[in-house]
Amino acid sequence: MTDFYDHLETRNPIDRRSQQVLAVAEQVAHAQATCPAWADILQGVEAAKITSVESIAELPVTRKSSLIELQKNNMPFGGLVSSEAAPLAYVFTSPGPINEPGFDVLDHWHFARALYAGGLRKGDLVHNTFSYHFTPAGIMFDNAAKALGCTVIAAGVGNSDMQAQSIAALKPKAYVGTPSFLKIVLDKADELGLDVSSMTHAVVGGEPFFPVQQAFFKARGLQVVQGYATADLGSIAYETSAQEGMVIDEDVYVEIVRPGTGDLVADGEVGEVLVTNFNPHYPLIRFATGDMSAILAGESPCGRTNRRIKGWMGRADQATKVRGMFVRPEQVAALVAKHDTVSKVRLEISQTNGQDVMLVLCETASETADLVAQITDSVRSVLHVRGEVTLKPVGSLPNDGKVIDDQREY
Repeated sequence: MTDFYDHLETRNPIDRRSQQVLAVAEQVAHAQATCPAWADILQGVEAAKITSVESIAELPVTRKSSLIELQKNNMPFGGLVSSEAAPLAYVFTSPGPINEPGFDVLDHWHFARALYAGGLRKGDLVHNTFSYHFTPAGIMFDNAAKALGCTVIAAGVGNSDMQAQSIAALKPKAYVGTPSFLKIVLDKADELGLDVSSMTHAVVGGEPFFPVQQAFFKARGLQVVQGYATADLGSIAYETSAQEGMVIDEDVYVEIVRPGTGDLVADGEVGEVLVTNFNPHYPLIRFATGDMSAILAGESPCGRTNRRIKGWMGRADQATKVRGMFVRPEQVAALVAKHDTVSKVRLEISQTNGQDVMLVLCETASETADLVAQITDSVRSVLHVRGEVTLKPVGSLPNDGKVIDDQREY
């Protein structure tokens, strides 16, 4: 038994990158051939010409909101499921509503790797408190634990009394669920005088994992790591025992882009997470999660060689209304594209005497009055609302991924 789930986790990074580029190209060809919706979305794309990171970045971005429209016109999955997919085992429904398929495939959502990194091993008893109701989280982790050879207590959510009593009686090694519910269950066990010390490991997700929670669990002797996933994609990245960022899952290709665009940002810069999966049953290509993160420099001390992200850093959907007009990240990107000398734009929205005020902060090396006038005209034509343009030195705007900073109090 090793510290790693398989040999993929310790590949040479250069080899991994070339192998993943090839895998993305193969996924594009497969999706075009077997999924009507992808044949339409990727019309004109030649999979054989996808030979680099840069060529992947030229592919169109598909957003979660697109799934709603696609599914309305072609129930239940919008033409995104492969005609060669394995037998359909589940249909889940997330808010939107968006339908997600589950197939009769072992570890379909590839969470076993994250659970293994969290200390789970064959024969362990796992207390799973993710919901089994409509949403896929419960089945996702259930499926992965079984793939590892674990036995699952299908607890689901709610009823903290029964949860604590079950843990005390059955003595599982590990908990799976949200960090906030783990604390509720532990507090309930303390209140009832129950011994739940058998539970030494936990893999949490589904919500932010705050430092105060981390300190609480550590003080109780619990080894708790977090995973990052979505209902559509399954596992995207996971924390290891090193607890220095989250290692990107081997079964996905991750890019960080400027919100509202498909343009890659530099490593370390905060942007939106785009994911291409290698799932042949339900391909998703350059799928915008709507989540913000950034690539961490270097490799994890745990020995896994894949790139790492900082974890969940907020939402990328920064659309807001200014004086009754919607302003969206895509419009900010279009504004940048109109001016070659402008590298970055950030809108700051505030109020003065009850009136909306929009500052348009532009990073540029060319600080001229003419440029201010040109951008002011572009703001009116692209954003359809007036804004006060201010030129800023390159690199001076915050590195938080925000292109629209709404500072108004609601």
